[in-house]
Formats: sequence, structure tokens, C-alpha cells
Amino acid sequence: MDVLFYLVPSLILAVALFIAYRVVRRWLQLRAAWHSGLTAQGRCLRMFTTTHGGGNDTSVSTTLHHVYEFMTHDGRSVRFEEENGPATRLEGDLVTVYYTDGPSVVATAHEPGQRGQTVRAGFFLVFLTVVAVFCVGFMTTFHSMSSWSDDSGYSSTMP
Repeated sequence: MDVLFYLVPSLILAVALFIAYRVVRRWLQLRAAWHSGLTAQGRCLRMFTTTHGGGNDTSVSTTLHHVYEFMTHDGRSVRFEEENGPATRLEGDLVTVYYTDGPSVVATAHEPGQRGQTVRAGFFLVFLTVVAVFCVGFMTTFHSMSSWSDDSGYSSTMP
């Protein structure tokens, strides 16, 4: 039964580390696109929303999505979807797209230097660090408490 006290925090820790990896990866992709110096005129092809929640009197979360298309400097047509764009951007609007060159193009229509992206990434990383420290601390405390009860000769279980 002690394995649950290691397994559950380990799974939570693994999920927290994976989410942290994804947050850092996306933040680095945005920075690379902004700092590459490559821009193109793109067009908003589609705008839609997705909703989550709302069951059993819970709050509803709505995410705004945009689908963009642009041509790279070497003539390739690239289409990508992006979340949390401005609500004033409609289908057919022209936008400036920042992108990286190479076989897999990373693009964004978010304006460079948006503090919101950095603040959001920082908030998630701080939160995930707290979760990771709590999980490691919990497992360490449980291990030291269980080894202390084994060494002292006292046990909380019946023979």
C-alpha cells in the first residue's frame, strides 16, 4: 500500500514536468519567430471558439482560435492555427505573421514583445515548480517517516 504514496506524487510530478516542457517550448518558439527577422503578410481564414466546462454549475471557459495562411519568402504556403488572438480580428483580415525559416516553419500572428505571453509562461512555471517541490517533499517526508517507524521497532500495523 505504501507504493501509492510514491506512485501518485510521481505521476503528478511527471504531468507537471511535461506541462512545464510544453510551456517553455512554446515560449521559445514564439521568441524564435519574433527574433528571426522574417515576416510575411497573412490572412485570417477562419475564427472560432471552443468552450470547456459548464456541467454541474461549473464555470465555462471560452478560447478564441484563429486560422491563418501566408506565403514564406521561398514561396511555400503555410497554414496554422493559433489560440488567444485578439477578438477584433475577423475572417479576411490581413495580419503580419512572424515566422522561422526551415523545414518546419513556426509562425505566430501575435505581436512581438507581448508581456502577456511572458507573464503567463512565468506564472505557469512558478505554479508547476511549487507542485513539483510539494510532490518531492511529500515523497521525501513519507520515506523518512516510514523508515523511522521501521527503525524504531514501532509500527502502526497490526501483526
